[in-house]
Amino acid sequence: MAEVPDELIKLERSAEEERAKLAGLTGNDYDAQWRRWRKASEKVQAAVTAHAEATESNRHEAEQAVKKAVRHARDDPQAE
Repeated sequence: MAEVPDELIKLERSAEEERAKLAGLTGNDYDAQWRRWRKASEKVQAAVTAHAEATESNRHEAEQAVKKAVRHARDDPQAE
């Protein structure tokens, strides 16, 4: 996959931010945050699937490219 669309990167970042908020939570707070994370993750999965179908690319490779782009940007002090 040559290029990862910005929208997929934004969705993945959002899901990762929701996941990070789970740290230290318990009980109802954890459950509510888990649902927010799951909803964000489902949006990412649906968008990756749609993108892979639209570009006739391998869905797994598309997902890995999105995750790699988000991790790389997080490690790069020059990234957004």
